[in-house]
Amino acid sequence: MKRVIKAAALAMTGALALSACSSAGGTDSADTIGIYGFAVPQAANEAIAEQFNKTDEGKDVKFSGSYGASGEQSRKVADTKGKDVDYVHFSLEPDVTRLVDAGLVDEDWNKGPNKGIVSSSIAVIAVEKGNPLGIKDWSDLTRKDVKVITADPASSGAAKWNILALYTYAIEQGKTEDEANEYLKQVFKNVSTWAASGREATEAFKKGVGNVLITYENEAILAKQKGEDLDYIVPEHSFLIENAGAVLKDADPVTNDWLKFVLSDKGQTEFVKKGFRPVGGLDISDIEVDGANDPSNPFPVPASLSTIADLGGWSAVNKEWFGKDGVQLRFDKLYAEATKQ
Repeated sequence: MKRVIKAAALAMTGALALSACSSAGGTDSADTIGIYGFAVPQAANEAIAEQFNKTDEGKDVKFSGSYGASGEQSRKVADTKGKDVDYVHFSLEPDVTRLVDAGLVDEDWNKGPNKGIVSSSIAVIAVEKGNPLGIKDWSDLTRKDVKVITADPASSGAAKWNILALYTYAIEQGKTEDEANEYLKQVFKNVSTWAASGREATEAFKKGVGNVLITYENEAILAKQKGEDLDYIVPEHSFLIENAGAVLKDADPVTNDWLKFVLSDKGQTEFVKKGFRPVGGLDISDIEVDGANDPSNPFPVPASLSTIADLGGWSAVNKEWFGKDGVQLRFDKLYAEATKQ
């Protein structure tokens, strides 16, 4: 089992949309939006940026981008006091809250109708092409012939969503808390690689270091769009993934127009095309999503779907599950018990 954090290797800094710029905040002749985000939505943000450039508000706007593991990206923005950053797009709400605490994002960033959520997905199971192991749902991840790949919650928001999907599945099956813990430990024993981010987990799966990947639905769809040989399963129970976006206090003013466009039907349509479920009331009946199991009906509704609100919100979940600064909480204890010799 490998639990290796290599977020720095994954972080990518490069051009978004049509051009790149060395700095944000309008220091060049054209407005520039500096984006820091988790790895998975890069392709969607690039597509949205291209469409934004076609609007009056977005004409001639440039973009710079850095993508990596959500937690690492959030800490980087905080450590640099938001240098060259105008907009953040993170896997988890708490990664934005860190920037609120650092005085970089307004406290009311999540008070609008969308509650600060700019993109959405669910947790799914990706398997080798043709599903040779016959994986059907989360219960199969405890089998001896299964080698699981997932991201690591030490750096990745994707990992936390994955673990909560597993946990709520167990509870949905009527298991007690002790039984749910035992189920999680059985799955953790089967994890061959704990990757630094959701994107790095996908890359590990492509290299064949495991045969089952826990991932975002949109990540599996995007991989298929890129021609990767994999299939994915939408289990009867899943977990709603809600990704947060926010404008920094000192951002170039055009960044507010960018966020409005991201949440508009045109912006959300680009998310949908890349496999994300829309935020808001976008009608997707006329949109076919390449790479989805059924392109004309890309987002089937699971029989049961848990949310972070069902578990009391992120403050309660992090307090119970995910430690920091050396404090071991529920995940770390279960991981240690599952992997002890």
